[in-house]
Amino acid sequence: TTAPPPPRTSTSSRANTLLPSESEILFKIMESMSSDQDWRASYPQPCGAGSSWPGIECKPGNDNRLHVSRLDFGTLPNPTCKPTATFPYLVFSLPHIQSVFFFNCFARTRTTLSVSPTRLLNSSLQQLSLRSNPALVGPIPPQISSLKSLEVLTLSQNRLTGFIPVELFSLKSLIHLDLSYNLLIGAIPSQIGNLKNLVGLDMSYNSLGGSIPSTIGQLGQLQKLDLSSNSLIGRIPDTMENLNSLVFMALSNNRLRGKFPTGVSKLQNLQYIIMENNPMDIPLPVEFGTLVKLQELRLGNSSYSGTIPPSFTKLMNLSTLSLQNNQLTGEIPVGFGTLSHIYHLNLSRNLLTGVVPFDASFLKRLGRNLDLTGNPGLCLNPAAAYGVKIGVNACKTSKNGSLIVPMKQSEAASPFLDWFYVIGVLGIPQ
Repeated sequence: TTAPPPPRTSTSSRANTLLPSESEILFKIMESMSSDQDWRASYPQPCGAGSSWPGIECKPGNDNRLHVSRLDFGTLPNPTCKPTATFPYLVFSLPHIQSVFFFNCFARTRTTLSVSPTRLLNSSLQQLSLRSNPALVGPIPPQISSLKSLEVLTLSQNRLTGFIPVELFSLKSLIHLDLSYNLLIGAIPSQIGNLKNLVGLDMSYNSLGGSIPSTIGQLGQLQKLDLSSNSLIGRIPDTMENLNSLVFMALSNNRLRGKFPTGVSKLQNLQYIIMENNPMDIPLPVEFGTLVKLQELRLGNSSYSGTIPPSFTKLMNLSTLSLQNNQLTGEIPVGFGTLSHIYHLNLSRNLLTGVVPFDASFLKRLGRNLDLTGNPGLCLNPAAAYGVKIGVNACKTSKNGSLIVPMKQSEAASPFLDWFYVIGVLGIPQ
């Protein structure tokens, strides 16, 4: 007689269980990170159907078993972090891990992002995110460059210090890099141009210095660039004109100055230019008027001079225009009143003159979102001025019915100066 076949382990039961070695790594991580519950007792099969714990994701591997592919820590419903939690370097030992998130996790016990390169060599990690961890200190370890599969690296709102390691820019798979809101110093390494697949780059709110490297123009896929609130100096490099996928550019609160790249009009996908608080000390670039997809243009407090280019009136998608606290002269372009999407217009604290070219319906639509204060040479047509408070007085009317712009009190004291001012406003030949 033929012997009966040996009993076989059910494929389905194997598929719901982790390898013992992987389970042990996972339990060690959880026990070091969270005291929400007794993880071994509560979830002996962390990936089992109906018993998987919050903040974990498992996926089947080629061996027909489930493996830990994602871990989330920090805020409910994910496991919260206990006060003694420090960065668990063991996550890099999970053989199939793809995504790890630590949000508001390391808040009490100081910890560093120290890793061993040998532990990272075979890591399958694609996304590493550490956000809002006030006790995460020290430098960014160069060994992160061993995570060759990494596509998203978020190290935002921590207290990381030191220079940005050059090795970081060997991660050719990176799509998003966010180092914002830390205490990083030094220049932006020129090797940044190696990250050809980068779509989002955020280094805002650090203490980075030097100039923007010209190699940034090699990031042809880049859609978001935020370098605001650093100490960057010099001109915006001409190579920026090559970033023709760019949608969002924020360079506010630096020490940038001088001319924009002549080819800025090539950036036809730009929707947001946020560049307030830089000592630019130039006229407003006429080329901005060719960027027809622009929705926000913020150039306040940046020492711009001269008149507002009439080309700006062609920006029909514009919802926000901030030009406050510059040295702009001349009249407000008449076409601004036809910008149907404009919601916020700030031209305050300049040297603008003439009659405000907005009708009553435009003034009513913007309401408090229109600020023209601090331009003594501006006045409002009396027909539109009734019940409107935008920091501009109504124009006076001369005997022949022409509108006369009100004078500063100091200038009005001189009848000679007053007469020449009226001549200029009315265009009377001299």
